[in-house]
Amino acid sequence: MSKNGKIRKASHAGSWYTDSGSELNAQLENWLSKAPESLKPAKAIIAPHAGYFFCGACGAFAYRQVDPNTVKRVFILGPSHHVRMSNCALSGTDIYETPLYNLTIDKSVYEELYATSAFETMSLNTDEAEHSIEMHLPYIAKVMESRRGQFTIVPILVGSLSPDKEMKYGQILSHYLREPGNLFVISSDFCHWGKRFSYTYYEKSHGKIWQSIEALDKMGMDIIEKMDSPSFTKYLQTFQNTICGRHPIGVLLNAMESIRNTGSGNGLKMELKFLKYAQSSQCETANDSSVSYASAALVLQ
Repeated sequence: MSKNGKIRKASHAGSWYTDSGSELNAQLENWLSKAPESLKPAKAIIAPHAGYFFCGACGAFAYRQVDPNTVKRVFILGPSHHVRMSNCALSGTDIYETPLYNLTIDKSVYEELYATSAFETMSLNTDEAEHSIEMHLPYIAKVMESRRGQFTIVPILVGSLSPDKEMKYGQILSHYLREPGNLFVISSDFCHWGKRFSYTYYEKSHGKIWQSIEALDKMGMDIIEKMDSPSFTKYLQTFQNTICGRHPIGVLLNAMESIRNTGSGNGLKMELKFLKYAQSSQCETANDSSVSYASAALVLQ
């Protein structure tokens, strides 16, 4: 424990992305400079969490839509890859380390979330083993650098939630989504295809395997853009697409639905749009494998 509080180390720096602050800064600047501003200011984004070599350029399309001047707090919802959970969990630390600069957790919001009795606390081992939140921290630090020290983060690890629990957490978080000054980052890769992922769905009418994967992903992306949570659940049940952030996405869709249903969204225009799609490689045979990446932004006006 340091005098500044308990720190979560940047445990994937040096492997999933560079641990050199100057090199990382240059990479992020390069990717962001090539992504257009097309849906700004984002209230929420969906972006991938793989190694930056694979998805760093794709993620820039989402982060380019963030206006730091409108953000005081960043919620980060990432799926749990290593620990089986049926609820959501919060970090037991105070600070998240990045090679650029450290990010401070909003303890007042954590207290509000704990007061709902819906959140657990993840162990430090679970926290540092999980990459789904960490991979977004350098991008957040970069796009928010003009407000360094003036914003906080709210990391939330999302378990394998039932549709009812996605609704429950969506209702809890809808207040924050509606509130000015809050940005939501939804961490998700899309289809994990191949024998090593135990997922080899192939619809030959779409052409090659990689084209079938793209068609499958875009079917899901279209449903997400329509902000239709029940249809997204049905799509996942039907095709079993291995979208690892499906539950964080489900929570976001339910939060938006809650805003509409409670009337707090009266006169509010919501637009959710995917801005970039990519695959780690193009599968052509049953022995190939790939992971898909997609970036989206949500605006509330």
